[in-house]
Amino acid sequence: MAILGVQIVATMIMASILSKFSSHYSFGRWILCSGLTRYLHPSDEELRKLAGGPAPNKAKSGRKNGHTKKPADEAITLPKTVPIQLEVAPIRAVDLLPLQFYTEYQWLVDFSVCSMVIYFATELYYAVFQPANELNLSLLWCTVMLSFTFKVLFSVTAIYFRTEEGGERMLCIMFGFFFLVIAMAILIVDEGVLEFGLLPAYQNFSESAVKFLEGQGFESAGPVSLLTVRIVLAVICAILGAFFTFPGLRLAKMHTDALKYSQGRPFLQLLLHINLIAPLFISLLWVKPLFREYLVKRQIRGRVLLSDDAFDVIRLALIFAFSIFRFCLAWKYLQAHLNLAYDKVVSLRKEAGRISAIELKKLVVRVYYYLCVVALQYIAPLVMLLFCLLMLKTFGEYSVTRSLFGFDFPAFHTRNQTYEHSAAPNLSEAAPENAEESIFATATHFSEIFVTMRRVFTPLCFRGLLSFMCWWICTVWFTTSAFGVVYYSYFEV
Repeated sequence: MAILGVQIVATMIMASILSKFSSHYSFGRWILCSGLTRYLHPSDEELRKLAGGPAPNKAKSGRKNGHTKKPADEAITLPKTVPIQLEVAPIRAVDLLPLQFYTEYQWLVDFSVCSMVIYFATELYYAVFQPANELNLSLLWCTVMLSFTFKVLFSVTAIYFRTEEGGERMLCIMFGFFFLVIAMAILIVDEGVLEFGLLPAYQNFSESAVKFLEGQGFESAGPVSLLTVRIVLAVICAILGAFFTFPGLRLAKMHTDALKYSQGRPFLQLLLHINLIAPLFISLLWVKPLFREYLVKRQIRGRVLLSDDAFDVIRLALIFAFSIFRFCLAWKYLQAHLNLAYDKVVSLRKEAGRISAIELKKLVVRVYYYLCVVALQYIAPLVMLLFCLLMLKTFGEYSVTRSLFGFDFPAFHTRNQTYEHSAAPNLSEAAPENAEESIFATATHFSEIFVTMRRVFTPLCFRGLLSFMCWWICTVWFTTSAFGVVYYSYFEV
């Protein structure tokens, strides 16, 4: 077994790239600086001309009679019906530095890209060389990525709990309890309807855990009851539902705006509609009577269309394709958000009264300063779904080539093991005895822990749990976005 081998070298290289080059070459910064444009508010002189006021006298500026004059933008007021022209400027890297949550956004995107590179490189390494009992470090990257994504969603959701108005806070709490009830109802549905595999996963985990405890000299009927597992899963689902409330609503708002700006482009509108309803189609893939019964169970001309493993792999491939497809439309949605500045200025013309220059500037600038929050609300759920999918593929031991094409990559691990065994005596002669015993004792200890964990947490266990999480993320994301589309299409004034 090689605890410190090819994987740790790749991990160290990618960690160095992430720490040294992210300030110069950032994929997250490239997303925001590639084709996106923002609106600039007029200057004070332009606003003064629109208001019809005289130019300021610089000689009389400063203090007068012991009192400080108001800033120029506060003193300027203009009618709301005045046609205000906003300048358009491309987003530059320097413009992103003052944005809220820019650091979290940049780290989320850059770390996810590095994690995916590590994951696919490790998968290729495992497919070709098939190392036995070697710890897969790419799964550690995926776990850290999921933890960071969860933390980012928590931080973004906390914004709505710190506002003076309690409407956003109550909306998060309401959706959290709503999804708690939905999750409790889903978890008791029969496996013949929704095929998550949670019940077989629990039974397999209980049997493996009992065998492990008996091997350690303990007597146990099981580590935890099925009811406790369902309650814990329902609470986790409720928390995710609360976190996905405003990302779903934000997606719905950008979707309706993107459709408005794509008038006369039917192909783009078709892509936007597919992007919205794709999570619903993916969620329906777990409904056994709809798809598996027809594609796997029923025979056509004496043969079935797909095997069970092939159907599972195709389902994973569709989720991966959806993730790439939704990411490719990110620029359309983010630009739709930036266009809100222009829409708000145009809507002012329908109102009566006057507005101060500083309020007008805030109206325009606030949209741009919220860009990274909107980007996180769009990308963070996508990252969570993608890495849950990658962990499901690896922990569940799915093989694309074996399931779809019936073959595996050639195995070279026998030659590698022979090489290691032949090279071991030379290393033992050169190394001190105490160092040799320490290294092999540490490697053996990690190997035993890894093998023991694999016996308790089997692929069947991970398939049930991670498959349910992938389904839940798609379902919650579509539910909140569908609610938002209905609201913004029919109830928004």
